[in-house]
Amino acid sequence: MSAQLTGRTAVVSGAGSGIGLATAQKLAGLGAHVFGLDLSAGDMGGVAEWIKCDVGSSESVDAAFDLIGESTEVVDILVNNAGIGAVGSVEDATDEEWASVLNVNVVGISRVSRAALPFLRRSDAGAIVNTCSIAATVGLPKRAAYSASKGAVQSLTRAMAADLIHEGIRVNCVNPGTADTPWVARLLEKASDPVAERAALEQRQPSGRLVTADEVASAICFLASPDQRSTTGSVLAVDGGMDGLRVTP
Repeated sequence: MSAQLTGRTAVVSGAGSGIGLATAQKLAGLGAHVFGLDLSAGDMGGVAEWIKCDVGSSESVDAAFDLIGESTEVVDILVNNAGIGAVGSVEDATDEEWASVLNVNVVGISRVSRAALPFLRRSDAGAIVNTCSIAATVGLPKRAAYSASKGAVQSLTRAMAADLIHEGIRVNCVNPGTADTPWVARLLEKASDPVAERAALEQRQPSGRLVTADEVASAICFLASPDQRSTTGSVLAVDGGMDGLRVTP
């Protein structure tokens, strides 16, 4: 994979922390030049070239790609990873929360992909990888708006793959289980018993532990690699068996 990614150009949204940061680090380690889109640089210093970007705003996304265009005419890999969470049932979620979650998690992917496509079309191996979620395929309690947004991401991934296959641009997504990321850490901090809550999250995955950001990043790099020229419209679960396995406790 290293030989295939050396010298490639990648754009990763939400690259300041968590899965996005791990992906930027892995792509850079494999020899790619990485542009990291995020509201803040986070920990991507020395790993990716930070470009301030709010994927919830078309103006911000277009401005970000104007800056990218000053450095390169070609983008080989786009990782749509930026997203926000939401906790609550349909009774809890407000209209404003629905609008915010769908705007960032779903329309945000459309905005960034639209802006990146002129660059991807100049690549001989253009690839888009969207970060989806186990929430797209498994009913999780108190995740109504978030789950709906990720179900849309999975469907959007396949629609994009169908639209772009004849242009040689592949589109796939990864569906992580509950991952050990800063967002999950913040949720645990708010729990009445963080230790017990973490144990419950670990136990609901057959592997008995949380998914790591590095594991998801490895799957993203696999899908992004030109070695996978026949892989498009695919959904790769990285969930400790949560979606497909029913094991005895």
